[in-house]
Amino acid sequence: MGASNNTCSIKGLIAALCFHQMFEGIGLGGCIIEAQYKLLKRVVLVLFFSVTTPFGIALGIGLSRIYKENSPSALITVGMLNASSAGLLIYMALVDLLSANFMSPRLQNNIKLQLKSYVAVFLGATGMSVMAKWN
Repeated sequence: MGASNNTCSIKGLIAALCFHQMFEGIGLGGCIIEAQYKLLKRVVLVLFFSVTTPFGIALGIGLSRIYKENSPSALITVGMLNASSAGLLIYMALVDLLSANFMSPRLQNNIKLQLKSYVAVFLGATGMSVMAKWN
């Protein structure tokens, strides 16, 4: 976002960033609470999460003068980073988050809750697909 000069793309990026950070913060906050870390470690994790996005934007602004959006090296780098990010997010969602929740005895013994969970996952995936197409 910091390296973009196009105001039209910045608006879409801000919307995507807000949604992403909100849901990521909710998920990460739940995992931090569930892990039962001590207070200092929780504060450090929250602070680290809070500063990574502004740091990335500031880094993009700083590099925007030397960044050439359509150069072959920039396209390869962005493609590799996007592929790595997508792969990591899919792995984390399927293996670490969804499988643990969907295999829990509470969900396994309640068909109604299973149906609601599957619908929620489908709606979430649909929403993310719409946002990806929109952006």
